[in-house]
Amino acid sequence: MAEQTRHRLHVFLTIAIGLAAAYASRGQRAFATEKTRPNVIIIYADDLGYGDLGCYGHPKFKTPRLDQMATEGARLTQFYSCCPYCAPSRAGLMTGRYPFRSGMTRNPAPDAGINDIGIPDSEITLGEGFKNAGYRTICIGKWHLGHKPEYRPLNHGFDEYLGILYSNDMRPVELIEGSKAIEYPVIQANLTKRYTKRALKFIEQNRDRPFFLYLPHAMPHKPLAASEEYYKKSGAGLYGDVIAELDWSVGRILDKLRELDLEQNTMVLFSSDNGPWYGGSTGGLRGMKGRGWEGGIRVPLIARWPGRIPAGHQSDAPAIIMDLYVTALKAAGIALPDDRQIDGRDIMPLLTSGAKSPHRALFSMRGGRLITVRSGKWKLHIHGTGRERYRGDDWVDPRAPDGVTIIAPYEQSRPHEYPGLKTGDASDRPALFDLETDPSEQHNVANEHPQVVAGLLEKYRALKNQQDAAR
Repeated sequence: MAEQTRHRLHVFLTIAIGLAAAYASRGQRAFATEKTRPNVIIIYADDLGYGDLGCYGHPKFKTPRLDQMATEGARLTQFYSCCPYCAPSRAGLMTGRYPFRSGMTRNPAPDAGINDIGIPDSEITLGEGFKNAGYRTICIGKWHLGHKPEYRPLNHGFDEYLGILYSNDMRPVELIEGSKAIEYPVIQANLTKRYTKRALKFIEQNRDRPFFLYLPHAMPHKPLAASEEYYKKSGAGLYGDVIAELDWSVGRILDKLRELDLEQNTMVLFSSDNGPWYGGSTGGLRGMKGRGWEGGIRVPLIARWPGRIPAGHQSDAPAIIMDLYVTALKAAGIALPDDRQIDGRDIMPLLTSGAKSPHRALFSMRGGRLITVRSGKWKLHIHGTGRERYRGDDWVDPRAPDGVTIIAPYEQSRPHEYPGLKTGDASDRPALFDLETDPSEQHNVANEHPQVVAGLLEKYRALKNQQDAAR
């Protein structure tokens, strides 16, 4: 009997030890899976032109870290914003949808009394997508998706927030931490440095768990401001100083990932919300911020993910800002919302191979109107090109600085530093350009290709019908 009891006890202990080992192993696997879920960082410059970086051809602005990032990753040469100005392009990034679907077709502006525009609760932002999947999330910098409490980052998927809720030339210029104002007036010369320091702290704090860092910088939006370490150091004016400090910020983040052994498990994306203001560069494209020309909507995109994105890769396939929504979530294994139209596409194939664009057509908006459609090499200005209006070279922004806002109030860029081409055909009717042979949109060839115009107008009407149905 004693022998039988000892045998049963031995069997019980064997099973118990085996189960304990199995649970321990499963726990270790779960921890490893959690720890190896990829981090995602999106760095979003404000009003950075297509030609503002060394790796996109600027002859004077020095951007060694962004150039290195492109060398170590992928660079897209035909990447677009969905709007040539701030808030709608950010809505496109945050929702993966054209701005008319969320209603974010204008810029909120407290000093202009535009206060009741913001991202609706019904939208599922990138922050919400990542947070609902267990990621730690933070937004650092310019939000511009509504400044009333219900529109702010903490109510739309972000665990933490530090920044100015709108553009840095809108009043009042106050720094918000979470939901409280912590600095007024803001010393704008310190913004890039301050945002970078907070980003590095966030990465350090979340090194052992998956995180999503959204870093929409204030620069190089006017008023331009650089810290004492970078002011008058670039040899390329105040704009060049600002770009150099922005480049430093990207480098510090990449260095931190390497230091913490996170770079193999982190996808970093760098882009801009729209084309440049005065002082910037479109890289020889026509127009600037606020216009539907290539200079207003074509922006840089650099992507780095060692081991996943091959070094030195370049793609000339057209893609758009909403694609980052889909690409980022899919890279993290997070399911896309299936109850709404998502306009973005997964562009990982563009970042890793010679794949073609996943889009039959790309559109841009200004206000509530669809203004351009691109398909293949063709681009149509749907309502014509309008009349160009240029400010006089002596124009100065009439709004005085709001407190201690800029280090160099008399060195801001002026209209004589126009960032793009002013030349080219104009038309009051739909205007067609062949971007393959004429990337600077100088020659309207609508009369020579009426069938192409008709086909692009058909694509426009199909999306316009969706817009009308959404109202």
